[in-house]
Amino acid sequence: MPQTARIKLSSADLSKLDKICTEIKTLTVRTGTKSKGPHPLPTKKLKITTRKTPCGQGTHTYDKWEMRIHRRLLDIVADDRTMKQLMHINIPEEVIIEVELRK
Repeated sequence: MPQTARIKLSSADLSKLDKICTEIKTLTVRTGTKSKGPHPLPTKKLKITTRKTPCGQGTHTYDKWEMRIHRRLLDIVADDRTMKQLMHINIPEEVIIEVELRK
């Protein structure tokens, strides 16, 4: 059974995340290796609510902010040539990538 690489990608910027996913997918098609994904994982929503007034007096108005963390999961067959080309992909700072080798 060949060794597989599980790639987890996460970012707050959805367009950059999708761009990296398509680059990895085209890399696997070009090298002829099998791949599964990208599978979207549940989006994390980080919410912060604060009072608008600094002193606590006045009207009870609030500011609400939300940041969404989008995640994707890819599984590819990990041969030497594909993994070397995967390491040379230019990944933006906003995208966090984790590569886990499994049997």
